[in-house]
Amino acid sequence: MELSDIDLVTLAKAAQQSAAFEALVKRHQAPLRAFLIRLTGDAAHADDLAQETFLKAFRSLDGFRGGASFRSWLFSIAMREAAMARRKDAARNRLAAKAVDDTDSASPAEFSIDLQRALETLTAEERAAALLCDAAGFSHAEAANAMAAPLGTVKTLVARAREKLRAAMTTGRDDNENAARDAACG
Repeated sequence: MELSDIDLVTLAKAAQQSAAFEALVKRHQAPLRAFLIRLTGDAAHADDLAQETFLKAFRSLDGFRGGASFRSWLFSIAMREAAMARRKDAARNRLAAKAVDDTDSASPAEFSIDLQRALETLTAEERAAALLCDAAGFSHAEAANAMAAPLGTVKTLVARAREKLRAAMTTGRDDNENAARDAACG
């Protein structure tokens, strides 16, 4: 019989059993990593954030009260870690730009997936809400809990993100079709 997340958390808290926490990691690692890859656009960075998230979760296990699902609690830690990393990167980039005095020194990585490009057009909050609900399978209520945001705000963010993604994906496809037609017409 497979233990629930709450049972595994209880075991991990009570006996400091690393095996119980290991089971939680195995259960949630792939969805968390997939969420972070989509959120950051960088698999290596997502791996680092996932590892940091699980470390923080393990250290903060006594702080988990069970009012929300473990998954929701874990993803909220991941979102805080990603936001903190974004702030650190932004500060680092500002310092580098001042030191080098070259605005073109940090060009964004090229992505081959149209969806990733479309995700980059969203605000951080829209991206997080859409990824939690559409990619990670969270309900609006779970996403609101993970984001520490009101339910109505999350619903609005998801709707706005979906609309922007649909427009960006349609525009990208139309541009590709026009370019192919132009190339064929010569």
